[in-house]
Amino acid sequence: MMRARYAAEVTLAAGQRFASLGRVSVRNRRLVLLWLRRQALRLADGHGGGVRDESPGDVRPVRFHGTDAPEGLRFWATDHHRQDDAIRTLEAGFPLQFTVLDPAVGLSLTLAGWRTCPADRP
Repeated sequence: MMRARYAAEVTLAAGQRFASLGRVSVRNRRLVLLWLRRQALRLADGHGGGVRDESPGDVRPVRFHGTDAPEGLRFWATDHHRQDDAIRTLEAGFPLQFTVLDPAVGLSLTLAGWRTCPADRP
């Protein structure tokens, strides 16, 4: 029996430029959400100069020019309703995507998670 696998990635776009800040492949949707939440909080905290302890799988920091993007990341990562919606989205087999904008410099940062291998159904 094949078990579902999941992937997550944090990407940054500015104009026509695009970069992956980090990616992970894990065995279940809860680990995807845990990784995405950790990255969202690290990126939000890094805006003020304080960065949490870094693990080998963590994304590179981003310097935001306004406070809306870090606050949006923090809100998404800590709001129980948003997290419940996120886990239900992954559970239903749909991709998860959350984007924050830094309009001062035309920057967008996206957190995404998706199922890479469907689970066998009995």
